Formats: sequence, structure tokens, C-alpha cells
Amino acid sequence: MQTIFVMVKCQLGAAYDVAAAAVDKIEHVSEVHSISGQYDLMMKCALEDDMDIGHFVTSEVQLIEGVADTFTLIAFNAFT
Repeated sequence: MQTIFVMVKCQLGAAYDVAAAAVDKIEHVSEVHSISGQYDLMMKCALEDDMDIGHFVTSEVQLIEGVADTFTLIAFNAFT
């Protein structure tokens, strides 16, 4: 399993709709957080090892209505 975090910049006024659409329509999105800074949302996604990250982001996340820009971070390890 690979974990990625996708930071999402939304069109003005669309952050709540984008967050709801991500949680409802994309099965690999496990959490969506509103954040401060250059981006509006941060999505935690869990992908199977054989999934193409770039294809997932461009064909699922970026196509949500209201998404203006994304920035993807790949997680290597989770520490508890």
C-alpha cells in the first residue's frame, strides 16, 4: 500500500464542495482536511502498490469540479 497526500487549491468558494466530492466519489481518499497556506485542502490517499500515482491524481483528483491546482507528496514511512 502506498500513501500519498494531495494538496488541493480550489476555485474561490469551492473548498467544501471539493472536499465532499472527494470523500463521496473517490474510494482511495481516506481523509480530507482544510488547511491554511497556499492550498485549501489536504487529502490523504491510500493506493495499491501497483497503482500509478500520476494517473490517479490527474484522472480522479484533478477532475473534481472546483479543483484549480494540486501538489502531491509521497509518504515513505508512518511513525507512531
